[in-house]
Amino acid sequence: MRLLLNGEYKEMFHTFERSAFHLEVAEQYDLPEESEPLRRFLAGEPDDFAWTRPWLDLIREATAEGRRVQRLRVVSVPHGDYTRWLLAISSLNIEAGEDIRWLGRDRVNGLPVAADDFWLFDDERVVFNLFAVDGSFAGGAETRDRAIIAHCRRVRDELWRVAVPHADYAR
Repeated sequence: MRLLLNGEYKEMFHTFERSAFHLEVAEQYDLPEESEPLRRFLAGEPDDFAWTRPWLDLIREATAEGRRVQRLRVVSVPHGDYTRWLLAISSLNIEAGEDIRWLGRDRVNGLPVAADDFWLFDDERVVFNLFAVDGSFAGGAETRDRAIIAHCRRVRDELWRVAVPHADYAR
């Protein structure tokens, strides 16, 4: 595995050629850029979503070039505050071009859910998200190990097949 720090990690989103798939399995992420928007949501206050623009611009760029970006969120039911917030704001990602699906942990039943979040780029490399003890994002660990890539592809394929598209899940 190779450690990717912030700049190098971000570059992967500009350089993938065909597809990027993200599996999210944590109940909540303690990212500094999300703390104030989450607080606003819980307080019923408006959000201008300016903090999302860099990511959404990146997704628009990738999908305009014909590249696919998919995200699958494995969540607990009933939903906690963080998941309710993600449900409320995911339409922004979808409008930018992401394909998002949801899978309740209660529906996993023996499916191969990974213990860690990962990105699978072009079915050729996997980057595991790394988080510090305080929950903040610390970078990524990249591998091109064929066995790990095959496992992550299998996880993606099996979970994606049973996961619910965002529009249906949000109803």
